[in-house]
Amino acid sequence: MKIRKIVTQIEDLRMEEGRKAAIPLRRVAVTAICHNPCTGRYVHDLSVLIEGSAEVGAEICGIAADLMKPLGIQSYGKGSIVGINGAVEHAEAVLTTIYGDTMRAAAGGGKAWICHMAKLGAPGSAIDIPLAHKDALTIRSHYDATTVQIEDAPLPDEITITCVFANRGRLNHRIGGHSLDKMIGEDGLR
Repeated sequence: MKIRKIVTQIEDLRMEEGRKAAIPLRRVAVTAICHNPCTGRYVHDLSVLIEGSAEVGAEICGIAADLMKPLGIQSYGKGSIVGINGAVEHAEAVLTTIYGDTMRAAAGGGKAWICHMAKLGAPGSAIDIPLAHKDALTIRSHYDATTVQIEDAPLPDEITITCVFANRGRLNHRIGGHSLDKMIGEDGLR
């Protein structure tokens, strides 16, 4: 897949509800804007997108992981917007396990299913990408989202592919449920 450009978004949330965080919440989103080889026609075999997402994923997930150092990665999410000459199925195709495995490799592992969002959109369309803990989907403190919006993407014959990593759960989380100390031991999931 040919990449037109890569856009990086970094957010460090240091305070919320008037309370300063001991450890800021860093969310990093890296998006590749690629030519969609399946636009304008029905393509039954979407392997060009599925397989192409591995190389794109390795590049953007590597960038995102580097930007998370030294904070580490606790949660992740993925998303894709396909331009108006494509189909939502194209966006779903670039978000399969092949792409997800590049995220897990960059994050240093991950046992949980990766939350995602896929949609059809015009240039400047926003996408809300859900986040969850990388090892246990049920840890409520890590349910979160990041909004990504790129002014000139996707063009009608393009597709965006986004990787999002975060170093921790929401600031001031307090709704109960499963937590890191109960769900994750030194050797992983309990």
